[in-house]
Amino acid sequence: MAGRRMTLAGVVAVVLLALVSSCLAEIRQSEIRDDNRQMIMFEKFGFDRNGKINITVSNVQVTMDDASEADYDMLGFFLTTEEDLVAVLVETEEQMSQTCVLKNSQIKTLFTLKEVKLTETFTRSLSPPDANEYTLFFANCLRRSQVSMDVRTAMYNLEGKSNTPDYLPAGQTQLPKLFFSFFVIYVFLLGVWIYTCVKHRDTVHRIHILMGVLVFLKALNLVAEATEKSYIKKTGLAHGWDIAFYIFGFLRGVMLFTVIVLIGTGWSFLKPYLQEKEKKVLMVVIPLQVFANVASIVIDETGPSTKDWFTWKQVFLLLDIICCCAVLFPIVWSIKHLREASHTDGKAARNVVKLTLFRHYYMVVVSYIYFTRIVVFAVTTVTAYHYRWTSDLAEELASLAFYLFTGYKFRPVVHNPYFVLEEEEEQEILTQDQLKDDEFDL
Repeated sequence: MAGRRMTLAGVVAVVLLALVSSCLAEIRQSEIRDDNRQMIMFEKFGFDRNGKINITVSNVQVTMDDASEADYDMLGFFLTTEEDLVAVLVETEEQMSQTCVLKNSQIKTLFTLKEVKLTETFTRSLSPPDANEYTLFFANCLRRSQVSMDVRTAMYNLEGKSNTPDYLPAGQTQLPKLFFSFFVIYVFLLGVWIYTCVKHRDTVHRIHILMGVLVFLKALNLVAEATEKSYIKKTGLAHGWDIAFYIFGFLRGVMLFTVIVLIGTGWSFLKPYLQEKEKKVLMVVIPLQVFANVASIVIDETGPSTKDWFTWKQVFLLLDIICCCAVLFPIVWSIKHLREASHTDGKAARNVVKLTLFRHYYMVVVSYIYFTRIVVFAVTTVTAYHYRWTSDLAEELASLAFYLFTGYKFRPVVHNPYFVLEEEEEQEILTQDQLKDDEFDL
C-alpha cells in the first residue's frame, strides 16, 4: 500500500505539473514542517549543457507515528523529467510494486536523508544528467512518518567563457530583454495617447484619462518585471523588484477590468452614469481582483513546496476566470439596450452603428480573454522548454493588439467613423437592420 499511495500522489503531482509553467528558479529557502506528503515538489528548471544544482539541507527531523526508528534511506531528493516520472508511475501502477521511487533507475536520486543525518548542515552540488527540463522532488517512502527540514535550492546555467551563473531557466533567459522591449513600446504609445488627447481636448472624456492611466500602469508593470527578471538572472534574487512588479501588476489588473466594464457600458461615451446592475458588477469584479492578486503574491512567494500550494493556485485561477466572465455581462447589456433603442429612437441608424462598435468590442474582449487564458497556456505546454519564452511573447502581443484596438476605436476625435454617418449610409443601415433582426446572446 505504501507504494500504491506513492503512485497516486505522484500521478496528482504529474497532472499538476502539466498545469504549471516552469518556475523561476531563483535562490529559494523552503521550510518543511511536520509534512507527511509522499512527494514534495521544489523547483522546475530548464538546464543547458552547463547546468548546476546546489541543495543545502539542515535541521532535519523525522518522526514516526508508531514511535519506531525511521529508515532515513527511504527519504531523499531526486531529479526527473515529466516523461520519466510518468513512466515510473505507470510501471509501479501496473506491477503493483511497493518499491520506493528513490530505488527506480529511471529517475536520478541525488541523495537520501541518511547522508544528511551525519551532519547538521548538508550541501550537495551536482550537474543534471543532460540538457533537459527537470523537476526537483523530495520523496518520503516511509509509512506514517512526518518530516521537518530547511531546504535551500539554487539552480542555474553557466553562460559564456567566464561561466557566469544564469538563474533563469533555458528558454526564459530572454525575458528581461523581451519585457523591456514592450516597455519601450508602451511608453511610445502613452506619448501618442497624450498627444492625441491634447490635440482633441474638446472631445476628451473621463474614460480617455483612465485609458491613459491603464497604459501608464502597463508600462510600469513591464519595466518592473523586466528589472525583476534581470536581477534574478544575474543574482538569483529579485532584490525587492518583485514587490514593485506585484504592486503595478495588481493596479494594472484592477484598472484593466474597470476600463473594460466602463467602456462596455458606454460610460462617458453614451451616458455619464452607471446603472445599478453595472455598479454591482464593478463591486464584484474589483474586490475579487484585489483578493486574487494579494493572495497570489503570498502564495507565489512561498513556492510549490508549500502544502496546498497547487490547490490555492487553482482557486486563484478560478477567481480570475470569474472576473473575466463578469466583465462581459455589462457589454452584453449595452448591446441589447442599443438594439432596443435602434427600433424606438428617431436616430436609429446612429444607435445601430454604436451597436456595431460594441459588438466588435465584445468579440475582441472575448478573443483577448480566450487567447491569454487558453491559447497562451496551450503554447506553454506544447512548446519545447528552450522556446518557452514564446508564450510570454504571444501574451504580450495579444495584450498590445487589445490595447491598440481599444485605443483606436474609442480615441478622442470629433469625426469618429462610428459616430458620424452620411444620409445614404443611414438609410442603408436602417434597411439592413430591418431585414436582419437578429438577437445577440452571451
